[in-house]
Parts: sequence; structure tokens; C-alpha cells
Amino acid sequence: MPRMTHEVAYALGAMVCFGLTDFVYKRAASAGVPSHRFLMVQTWLYAPAITAYALATGALALGPAAWWGALIGAFVFTGLYQFSLSLRSGSISINAPIFRLSFTVTAALAVWLLDEPLGARKLAGLGLALAAVWLLLGAGDIAGEARRESRASLAQVLIATAAIGIANLLYKFGLRAGATPATLLVAQAAAFLPLATGFSTLVDRAVRPSAAVWPYAAATAALFAVGFVLLVEGLASGQASVLVPIAQMGFVVTATLGFALHGERCTPRKAAGLAVALAALACLALS
Repeated sequence: MPRMTHEVAYALGAMVCFGLTDFVYKRAASAGVPSHRFLMVQTWLYAPAITAYALATGALALGPAAWWGALIGAFVFTGLYQFSLSLRSGSISINAPIFRLSFTVTAALAVWLLDEPLGARKLAGLGLALAAVWLLLGAGDIAGEARRESRASLAQVLIATAAIGIANLLYKFGLRAGATPATLLVAQAAAFLPLATGFSTLVDRAVRPSAAVWPYAAATAALFAVGFVLLVEGLASGQASVLVPIAQMGFVVTATLGFALHGERCTPRKAAGLAVALAALACLALS
């Protein structure tokens, strides 16, 4: 009987963190917090936190391989900004599952470029994960919401999905090049911080963090710090085509919170989607 590895346990922890992060993003968007200011302040808090972690663990080792982290930062900035922007007019029940479909991009590229194996359980897990997203997107009232969503919102979340899918694969390249997980995360933050601050300054023509942004930004910074550490530490020895899909299934957490706290209806089809998502997690965890 296959047993859950510590890498899978890390990915499951990252999944919970990322799911909670998506929910906070929606709360911030609903509260009218501008996306560019949100990402700027989030990064102001995340960068020192992840740097302190790297220094405290003695795992910071800057070198040529750290440039992979900088490249990841550019892709993550693009993905998170576009996702945050899409939630201003889009439903979290639609956009969060689409956003988390980035695992299909990562898994396909990992099998192709990194020669990671495809087994029956992995294939079943990926198939069930796709089915879970389809069930959530296809549920009756979800379909109605999708028809009401603007094309701009859907385009934004699709760009976000592709960017994050590529970013998650690049972690593996950076680790193979010799970077430590902590080094990649610090380099990622170092690239993300000026991008987020510069873009926000360009939009506002000033550095203008509103008071409303701080509680949401602090929550996401903490969740991202824990989530990214768990994911990248797992990727140091685990397969990207297994761990990234697990971590990106945070929509299970997000959708559940949407039902409980946002008043979104839990139809039989949505419930089936969540059940299938749990089956997908089991298959991937044991693959």
C-alpha cells in the first residue's frame, strides 16, 4: 500500500495556504481594494518575512542559480496581478478554479521537459482534478455567472493561469541548477518587490497604500510565505507533476469558504465537484 511522503504532506499544507489566499483576494476585491496597491503592500510584508526565514535557517546562498528565482518573480507578479484584477468583476467560484488549473500547465511541461513519469494513479489524479474543475464551472448557477462575466475578467484569469503554471515549473529548474529553496524564494521576492511597487507608483503617480489594504495584505503575505516554503521544499526532492497539482487544488478550500461565508449556493453538482477533487488529491498523493 503506497504511503504519503513528506513531500506530499508539504504540498497539502501549501494547498490549504493557497486556498485561503484566494479567499482573502476575493474579500479584498469585494472591499474595493485596488489590485496594484494590494500586491505592492503584500510584497512589502512578504519580502522581509521570507528573507528572515532564509537567514534564520542559514539556507540563503546567492549565486547564478538565484536568477531563476528572479524570473519566477516576474511570472508570479503577472499571475497574481491578473488574478486579483479578474476578481473585481468575476466570481470566485469560477475564477479560482480556472486559476488553479495552472497545475495542468506545470504537469504537462514537467512530463515533457523534465522526463517525469506518468503512472496510472497520476493520470487518474490529473483527470479527476480536471473533472472537479469542470463540475464546479458547469454547475447551474455557475454557468449563469459565467455568462454574465466580462470577457476581460476571463482573459485576465487565463493569463494568470498560464503565468503561474510556468512559474511553478521554473522552481524545479532553479533547484536543479543548484539553488536552495530559500534562495529561490528570496530572489523571487527581490524581483517581485520593485515590479509591484513600480507598477503601483506608475498607476497612482505616487506611492499610495490605502489603510484598507493592510489587513488583507498582511494575511496574504503570511499565507504565501508558509505556502511557498512548503511547496518549494517539497519540490527539492519531489515531482513537480505530482506536488504542484496538489498545491494548486486550493480551490477546494476556496469554494468551501465561498459557500460558507460568501453565500454562494452549494448545489449537488458543486458538491460532486468537491468530492471528485478529494478523490483526485488521494490519487495524486499516492501516485
